[in-house]
Amino acid sequence: MRGDLLRELLLPALPRGTLLPPVERAARLVSALPAIEATLAGETEEIAVLATLASLLFHTLPQTSWCGFYRRTAEQLLTVGPYQGPVGCLRIPFDRGVCGACARERRPFLVPDVHAFPDHIACDEATRSELVLPILAGGSLRAVLDLDSHHANAFSEEEAQILAELLDRIAPRVHWGFSFLS
Repeated sequence: MRGDLLRELLLPALPRGTLLPPVERAARLVSALPAIEATLAGETEEIAVLATLASLLFHTLPQTSWCGFYRRTAEQLLTVGPYQGPVGCLRIPFDRGVCGACARERRPFLVPDVHAFPDHIACDEATRSELVLPILAGGSLRAVLDLDSHHANAFSEEEAQILAELLDRIAPRVHWGFSFLS
């Protein structure tokens, strides 16, 4: 991306950890979509797309403490990366945690309080809420997008819907070269 990231996204800089009201968070995300999609236009390589998208979303959503992907690397296994934030869990089986549930059920998981989610994996003990969305392409699960926050209720249904639609537009264009399914 050319120039200053926030200027390109047309967003005011906010300190990491800022929790805006849900309506403002969704509006901020919607206003960033044209720049996000323009930045990714024409790019098809998996790691380039995922790394760039993780960075752009991390800067767009200041409430996130961790933003990134777990790629499907075996029949029932997710592997970390690319991402922004502290070290994540390296591998997550489909039968563990929020990311595993999302991969297994192929549907978004919006968890306002991770301590209330059975079998939550605490990669970061300070995480309070999580949003995980599946990335499907060619009829197969390719990855999940994982967003964590140190705030409870840091993600909304509206944000989940906006992100799901963005992923639905981007996923078919990606050459999933590192997936065991390719």
